[in-house]
Amino acid sequence: MIGLFAALSAALAIAAGAFGAHGASSPQAAEWLRTGGTYQLIHAVAAITLAGQARGASVLLLVGAAIFAITLYLMAMGAPRWLGAVTPIGGLLMIGGWLWAGWTYWRA
Repeated sequence: MIGLFAALSAALAIAAGAFGAHGASSPQAAEWLRTGGTYQLIHAVAAITLAGQARGASVLLLVGAAIFAITLYLMAMGAPRWLGAVTPIGGLLMIGGWLWAGWTYWRA
């Protein structure tokens, strides 16, 4: 299932980046889409890579990237800017996923 969710996450990231490059309503919206897409894509690939060795880390990376990116995407589409206060929660989860991965490999 991690592979499926990671692949869907990567597809959404590419779509967001493309929309940011060609259809964003403002430079700020384009930047939010680009940032969200970049982080989401990197973490989707990382989640697939880590799924066999560090499954829990993969889940944290995917959930964190989703929260981080989707709040940025929603703000780019006109949602209230208070969602920006939720974005760092995704960042913290991504950091936690990387630390978990590091711990897993250190223990091995």
